[in-house]
Amino acid sequence: MNRYETDVLIAGGGPAGLSAAIAARQQGLRVLVVDLAKPPIDKACGEGLMPDSLLALCALGVTLQPAQTGEFRGIRFSDGDRSVEASFPNGIGRGIRRTLLHQALIDHATEMGATLLWETRVDARVGREVRINGEPARYQWLIGADGNESRIRKFARLDVGSAYERRIGLRRHFNVRPWSEFVEIYWGENCQAYVTPIAKDQVCVAVISRQKLESFDKAIAQYPALVKELKTARVITTIKGAVTVSRQLPAVTSGRVALIGEASGSADAITGEGLAMCFRQALALGRALAEGELSLYEQQHRQIMALPQFMGRTMLLMDRNPWVKARSLRALSSRPHIFERMLSVHVGAVPLMKFGFGTVMNLGWQLLTA
Repeated sequence: MNRYETDVLIAGGGPAGLSAAIAARQQGLRVLVVDLAKPPIDKACGEGLMPDSLLALCALGVTLQPAQTGEFRGIRFSDGDRSVEASFPNGIGRGIRRTLLHQALIDHATEMGATLLWETRVDARVGREVRINGEPARYQWLIGADGNESRIRKFARLDVGSAYERRIGLRRHFNVRPWSEFVEIYWGENCQAYVTPIAKDQVCVAVISRQKLESFDKAIAQYPALVKELKTARVITTIKGAVTVSRQLPAVTSGRVALIGEASGSADAITGEGLAMCFRQALALGRALAEGELSLYEQQHRQIMALPQFMGRTMLLMDRNPWVKARSLRALSSRPHIFERMLSVHVGAVPLMKFGFGTVMNLGWQLLTA
C-alpha cells in the first residue's frame, strides 16, 4: 500500500482544512491533512465568532470552553462623534485567540480519526502528480485549503478570478478587562479598528486599512476613545500583520479537486464572517463527498459566499467615501432599528430578501437628509 493513500487528501491544516477533515470524518471517509507549518498556527484576525459561526462550529462537533473565550452580545459602530449598536437576535458571540481555536480544531480532528501531518510539504504542479515529501500521493478527493495563494487552486486550473479588494491588517492583544459588551468597530480615515473581547481580562485590537500603515500606534491614535481605554492596558503580544483579500472565483471544483476557505474565495475581514464561511463550507463539502458529487458543493458554496461578499462590498462603501460614511453613521444612529435589521440579515437570522423595500427606502431617505 502506498504510504500516502487516503480517501480525502487535504492540503492545508488551518481552520478551513481541519474543518473539512472533521466534516469528511463525520461521513466515514479516510482523511489525511498535510501542512508545512508547525501548530498551533496563528494568524492576524479579529478573533470574533458571531452566533452563526458558533452554530456551524457546533455542527462540526466543536465546543469552545467559556474559560478560554470572551463574550459579546452585538456590534457597535463609532466614528468619534456618534455611535450605533445592535444586539444579535440569535444568541451571543465569542472571542477566542486564534491559536486556541486552532488547537481545539486539531484536538477534535484527531479524536475523529483524521491523520494530521505537520511540517510536511505537498507538491502540486500543473501536469504532474501530487507528491508529499517527494513521494506520490493516492487519493479519491483532493481538497485545497491552502489559503489566498493556493497552490492547489493553480494545480486544478481554478486560479481564475479577480481580487477586487486588498487591504492590510495589524493585530495586537492587550491585558485589560473588556469595557464593552459589543465588538466595537471604530471608523477613521481609510481605516477601521476592531476591538473584540477574547477573555475576561483580554481584548484583541485589529486595524485594517487600504493603505500601508505606518505603525499600529499611529493607526489607533486617530481614535481618542480607544486610546483612552487602552491607556493603562498592558500589551501582551507583538504586532502581527496580514493581507485581507476579497476574491470571487467562477468555480471552486474541478474533477476530483475542491477548494475551501480562502483558497476558494473570500470576503473582506470587515464582515467578520471568514470563519463562519469556512465552517459552513466544510459541512457542505462533507455531504458532497459522501454523495460523490462535487457539483452539490459548488452550488452550496455560491450560496454561502453570496451574502458575506455582498455585505462586505456594501460596508466598504463607507471606507472609500467619507461622505457615505458620515451620512450612514448619522442615519443609523438616528434610526437604530435599521442597524438592528441589518445585523439580523448579516448573521443569517433574517433572509436578505426579507430586509424589506420599506427599510431600504427609509435608509436611503435618511442618507439624503442626514
